[in-house]
Amino acid sequence: MPRLPRSLRRVRRFVLARRRLLAAVAAAVGVLALLQATSTPPPPHTPVLTAAHDLPAGTVVGVDDLTSTPFAPDSVPAGVLADAREAIGRTTAGPVRRGEAVTDVRLVTRSLLTGHPDLVAVPVRIGDPGVARLLRTGDRIDLVAADPQGERAAETVARDVVVLALPRTSTQAPGALTGALVLVGVPDWDATDLAQAAVSAFLSVVLRR
Repeated sequence: MPRLPRSLRRVRRFVLARRRLLAAVAAAVGVLALLQATSTPPPPHTPVLTAAHDLPAGTVVGVDDLTSTPFAPDSVPAGVLADAREAIGRTTAGPVRRGEAVTDVRLVTRSLLTGHPDLVAVPVRIGDPGVARLLRTGDRIDLVAADPQGERAAETVARDVVVLALPRTSTQAPGALTGALVLVGVPDWDATDLAQAAVSAFLSVVLRR
């Protein structure tokens, strides 16, 4: 067997003589690397107010409809609401998917009642979406309720109400209410009767001049 060169024999003797020390150093380096890996701080995130479940258009937002979801700072959409209190009690202007950020454009704004201090906003569904597409914001309409069973004659449940907003949806979410959503402004004393008619009757409109 050929002998190793003298320089290599010296290296070999050095390693063998200090193998325990070298093993200890290698182990220490491994532990240090592991500690550094586990101590790396998590990536930064921003808590964002999101929908806790699917919210159909026209939903009056409650506490159970909202949750907080961590977003990467550069993915936070514009117009997000900073506090749940800004959303609770307001009405969704269109459908909001579970996990979607709740932004100012997803909710009916209070400014819609500017110029109508004596009115409150009530979301109703017009049974025929084609009729609703004829409406424009600011139109004055009468709302007529018809019995879906045909057992009662149709009756006018609100007169000369103003159309405040027309939330548009491209698709109907599964399980969502049918009909086209229209936000109208009515006097406070008419709001309860109109809300009752909206859930128990087929609503249609009569355009006024």
